[in-house]
Amino acid sequence: MELLKTLSELPGAPGREERVREFIQEQVKDHADDMRIDPMGNLICLKKGSSKNPKRVMIACHMDEIAFYVRNIDDNGFIRLQHLGGFDTRNLFARRVLIQPRKGDDIVGNMNPGGRPVHIATPEERNKIPKTHEFFVDTGLPAEEVKKRVRPGDPVTLIQDFIQMGDLASGKCMDNRVACWIGIRVLEQLKDNDDDVYVVFTVQEEIGVRGAITASYEVDPHVGIAIDVTLAVDLPGVGDEEQITKLGDGAAIKIMDSYTVSDKDLVDQFIEVAEKYEIPHQFEILPLGGTDAGALQRARSGAKVLTLSVPTRYIHTVTETINQKDLHATVNLLVKYLEE
Repeated sequence: MELLKTLSELPGAPGREERVREFIQEQVKDHADDMRIDPMGNLICLKKGSSKNPKRVMIACHMDEIAFYVRNIDDNGFIRLQHLGGFDTRNLFARRVLIQPRKGDDIVGNMNPGGRPVHIATPEERNKIPKTHEFFVDTGLPAEEVKKRVRPGDPVTLIQDFIQMGDLASGKCMDNRVACWIGIRVLEQLKDNDDDVYVVFTVQEEIGVRGAITASYEVDPHVGIAIDVTLAVDLPGVGDEEQITKLGDGAAIKIMDSYTVSDKDLVDQFIEVAEKYEIPHQFEILPLGGTDAGALQRARSGAKVLTLSVPTRYIHTVTETINQKDLHATVNLLVKYLEE
């Protein structure tokens, strides 16, 4: 889990994924036949197939996380933020963040919403859920130094240690560093593929699957597979019919979400492979949300697509939690599918 720990703790705001990308490059440089970075910042890694007329299979694993950009700095040195991605502000109180300035060392700060603390707040203020634009970052530095070192557009990411809890692992941006982990492992383990396999570590998924759009136009895949997390709300207060997936029940083969309907033949093929090799698996129908598969499906004249998901609790918080067994089941299922 050391690899996943490093991936989880790296900062990678949408449009500023360079630290994640550089780390992945080092991990896969000896396992890809070709590797390049496109103008959007996607890292495109090719594992060539043995067939004389190989088809193209694209695996999309997005590198970015929900994050912020610095919007402005007030006269007291407090930093206001612009959010990138879908935050539930109930989870943002009293957080530490990492500001990544254009020059010099990173800066750690405390993030809180403006307003009175609970001790002196009115009843209405205590029950109010703040908007993201009401949050600010306090670095503890003099205003002049903050304005000298920080400028609008600098990325700001949440800080959280990665931990293991029995079979579970928890940390920030399991969405979608688990997919980056899977992409690295696929490049390491895949040995016998007839078709050309492009493992693409994409950018800016959290703000509109932007990197996958350009990458899928370049690769022009016959088959596209997005790797992502999905909701596991197998928790108190949620009925069985709303749980989507459960931790520990295996890789989730997505049937549909609000962006795509998975290709029936691909769904059947993945089920067949899972059953053949006795790989734990379950099925996912997600009422709202989507993945890079939406871009893969619509590129050029279209492609057959499917999303393979890792069940995850507490998505879009800093305590996103997976079961390691599901993680390994997803890798095994994907590798066996590609080799079949």
